[in-house]
Amino acid sequence: QVQLVESGGGSVQAGGSLRLSCAVSGFPYIRWCMGWFRQAPGKEREGVATIHSDGNTNYADSVKARFTISQDNANKILYLEMHSLKPEDSAMYYCAAKVSYVSSTFCSLSDRGFYWGQGTQVTVSS
Repeated sequence: QVQLVESGGGSVQAGGSLRLSCAVSGFPYIRWCMGWFRQAPGKEREGVATIHSDGNTNYADSVKARFTISQDNANKILYLEMHSLKPEDSAMYYCAAKVSYVSSTFCSLSDRGFYWGQGTQVTVSS
């Protein structure tokens, strides 16, 4: 049974930083896409950043140069370092993982086909 458990959310003032973590267990695949997605009230879920098991990363334009996704492959822990946070970054952040069958190491920001965590709230005040 695949489980993803996020931690590290919280409240911070604009310009501040947070680090999210996600522990992935029961995930048997050796090639994967993992990522962070977020959903604000009244808005659709959007992809924030993804990372392939080979290390290739992909970011939404809105977070480039401010957020960094990384992973501990051996322990299957996913991270999201967030800096220069803005009020518009406020949302429920979800960790996600899916198998990568294709030879490409690119992971899109589409939210299709993932296992999901329960989410962690990030609130940025102005």
